[in-house]
Amino acid sequence: MYIDLIILIILILVVVMFFKRFSSFVFLMAIIDIFLRIMTYIKYNLGLADLSYIIDKYLPESIFDIIHKYTNGMVSTVLEWCFVGIMIIFLSYIIKIFIHKKKI
Repeated sequence: MYIDLIILIILILVVVMFFKRFSSFVFLMAIIDIFLRIMTYIKYNLGLADLSYIIDKYLPESIFDIIHKYTNGMVSTVLEWCFVGIMIIFLSYIIKIFIHKKKI
């Protein structure tokens, strides 16, 4: 079932078409990965069997899980490193925002 991959591609296309900035793409990837990781944490630690089943059935654990689900070998390795690069860029954006933040 390719629903998670299709949703991810649609979200990426919408952000690229409307915002047309690389930083928007980077923030989208970080938001999606953080959301998936929070849902995974809820799945394992909340203790509600029905909710855990729904999260397990419809949501992957992270972007890495999506990469491993649909690719393998060298393609998987390249996509993983591309994602790591995107997360490093995201971290640099967050640090830059934190440093240039004005005092309230």
